[in-house]
Amino acid sequence: MSLDADLQKVREAGYKITNARRAVLSVLHESGSHLTSADVLAQVEARDPAVGRASVFRTLEMLTGLGIIRPTYLEARSPAYVLMSEDGHHSHIVCTRCYNVIEVDDCFVESLSEELEARYNFRLSGHLLEFYGTCADCLD
Repeated sequence: MSLDADLQKVREAGYKITNARRAVLSVLHESGSHLTSADVLAQVEARDPAVGRASVFRTLEMLTGLGIIRPTYLEARSPAYVLMSEDGHHSHIVCTRCYNVIEVDDCFVESLSEELEARYNFRLSGHLLEFYGTCADCLD
């Protein structure tokens, strides 16, 4: 999704667009990668020193609750945050040796999502899917 679309989603959920919320979303959109909360905090502070640490963490929590971002644990114990696609998914293939991450743009679990919704009487809004293995470089 675009920055403007994500800001609109925040508005539609009843939240105001504060400097902190705009800065956090801008950092996530401009990064093009997975950022830890420390990464987001550092980049927001460089952009707008008036934005406090607590505001950044509250914004990450709010964006997670709205399904705009999801935490993922690729390399460390602290999560990295990823932007969800417009249709609510984000997928990776992760090498467990070198931690190379391949972004998977296609969604292959549409039928599984439908089955889970029917079986558990649940309305799914998105998913984060990670496959783990060993990349070709590490197999050598």
